Amino acid sequence: MDLNMRRQLPLFSIGIVQKLTGLSARQIRYYEQHGLISPARSEGKQRLFSFADVERLMDVRSLLDDGYNMSGVKAKLQSGRAGTATSQESTAEPSDAELYEWLQKEIQEGQTERAMSLFQGDLSRLYRHR
Repeated sequence: MDLNMRRQLPLFSIGIVQKLTGLSARQIRYYEQHGLISPARSEGKQRLFSFADVERLMDVRSLLDDGYNMSGVKAKLQSGRAGTATSQESTAEPSDAELYEWLQKEIQEGQTERAMSLFQGDLSRLYRHR
């Protein structure tokens, strides 16, 4: 059995995953509902998580701690740039000042109506230190 197959083996109950990730059971189930993880099920329908699931949950937690909303987390994970790569990317997150300028420009141009905003869910950054 190779390493990748071992990483996919469903071994951990939700209680163990809680201890490993620092997430609550409710958060873990929420991320499952959003399709971020897909744990296996035992015969008794108990969730069983693999090492890969635990790593994915750690990536989700890291991205949320970095200020991403759920759609941003999904996009990052789908593009495969989660985890430690986020801090070393060549395209860094915009600063609060850049975000404020871009948001003002977007509002002035009237692009916020029915368009997917670049800043959706990111407005809390503007009020963080005020």
